[in-house]
Amino acid sequence: MPRAFLAVFSLVVFALITAITVAVAAPGAQAPMTRAYTGPGSCAAAACHGSIRPVAGGRILQTEYTTWIAQDRHARAADVLSNPVSVRMAKILGLPAAHNAPKCLACHSVDAPDAQQGRTFMSEGVSCEACHGPASAWLGPHTTKGWTHAQSVQAGMNDTKDLVKRTETCLACHLGTADKFVDHEMIAAGHPDLVFDLEAFSAAMPRHWRPVTDADPFAPMRSFTVGQLVHLRSSLDRLARRVSGPTWPEYAELDCFACHHSLTRADDSWRQTLGYEDRRPGHPALNIARWLTARHVVAAQDAKAGTDLTEAMTALSREASRPRPNTEQVAIQVARARSLLDAAVARAVAAKPDASVAARLLRAIVADVEDIAPRGERAAEQAAMAMETLYLATAQAGEASPLRGAFDELFQQFQSPSAYDPRRFISQVKKIEASLGR
Repeated sequence: MPRAFLAVFSLVVFALITAITVAVAAPGAQAPMTRAYTGPGSCAAAACHGSIRPVAGGRILQTEYTTWIAQDRHARAADVLSNPVSVRMAKILGLPAAHNAPKCLACHSVDAPDAQQGRTFMSEGVSCEACHGPASAWLGPHTTKGWTHAQSVQAGMNDTKDLVKRTETCLACHLGTADKFVDHEMIAAGHPDLVFDLEAFSAAMPRHWRPVTDADPFAPMRSFTVGQLVHLRSSLDRLARRVSGPTWPEYAELDCFACHHSLTRADDSWRQTLGYEDRRPGHPALNIARWLTARHVVAAQDAKAGTDLTEAMTALSREASRPRPNTEQVAIQVARARSLLDAAVARAVAAKPDASVAARLLRAIVADVEDIAPRGERAAEQAAMAMETLYLATAQAGEASPLRGAFDELFQQFQSPSAYDPRRFISQVKKIEASLGR
C-alpha cells in the first residue's frame, strides 16, 4: 500500500474512530443492542495500530495492523478461495464458488452476519475481529484514559491475554468446531489437513504484539505447554463429537498416511514390518499425534497424571481405531483424559517454566523418537515443531543457529508426506540429539 494513500486513509479512519468514540463513550449514550463488527479499517490509523514503526516506550507497538496486512497470511486467507485449487475444490464439493460459500468463509474471513456488520465493515480475510471479537462496543472507549483491558473484555473483546482462551480462539479454525470444520470429504477435495502448534505458529505468523520476554523470558515456554494441552483437549472434544455423529469412520480423525502413502515392495515396507497392533490390516489407526507430544508436558508436571493419561489414551486409541467403536467407551475414555488435561492446563497456566524445564521436555521428546516416528507423518511433524520450539527456548541469544540447518533438514521430510519414512526421521533426530549432548 503506497505511503501517501496510507497516510490519507489513516486520517480518514482516525476521524471515523473519533466520531465513534464520541458516540459510544458520551455520557448517557445508549449501549448498542448488538456487538457489531466494524472491520479492520477501524484499526488502521497511524495513531492507532497502523503505524509504520513501533512507538518507543509504549505498551502497544501501534504497528499491529501494518504487520498483519503486510506479513501475516491471515490477511490473505480469503484471497486463496479464488485460486485454481479452491475453484476445483468448490466444483468437487458441489459449491457454486468457494469465495462466497459460507462453509469456506467461516474460517477464511470474518463472516459476520448482516445484522452484526457495522457501516464501516469490510471483510478482508481473517482480520482483527476474528481474534479480538466484534469491536463496536469497545473500539472508542479502549483508547480513552483509564479504560482497562477488563472493561474491553466485558464489552465483547476476546481476552487473548488468557493463553487458554487464545488457544481456543485459534483452534476454532485450526482444529474446528461443530459449526466450522474440515472433514475427510473436504480433504479429499483438496483442502490441507489441519496441523497446529500455538507457539510455533505464533512465532511464524509473525507476532504483531510486543513480546513479554523482558519481564518473563520463558513466556514462550508457557505458550508452548498451555498450547499443547489445550490442543489435545480440544481434539478429544472433536473426536467425541464425530464418533457419536452420523458418519463414522470420519477418516479425518484417523492416520491419513496409513492409506495415502507411496507404495513400495513388500520387503521394503516399514509399515508391514511394524505390524498393525490391535487393528486389522487396512484399517487406519486413530491419529494420536497431539497426544504424543502433550503427554510429555503432563508427565513433566506430574508423573502419575502422565501414567493415567497414557492409560486413558491407549484405551481410547484402541477403541476408536475399531471399524465400529463402542461410543460409550469412547466417551468414558475421553472424559477420563479430559479431566486429567483440565488439571494439567491449570498447572501449566500457573507454572513459571525456565530453561531447565524446556531442556527436560526437549530431551524427553527426542528420547521418545523411536516410539513417535512409526506412528506416522503427522506424529513426526507435531514432534518436530515441539522440538524446534523447545530448542529455541533453551538456546541463549545468538546460539540458535548451530542446529538451524539440522531442523531445516528435519522439516524437509514433510514436503512429500506420503513418502515419509520413520527411519530417516529417527536418523535426523539422533543427529540433533548428538549435538544437544555437546
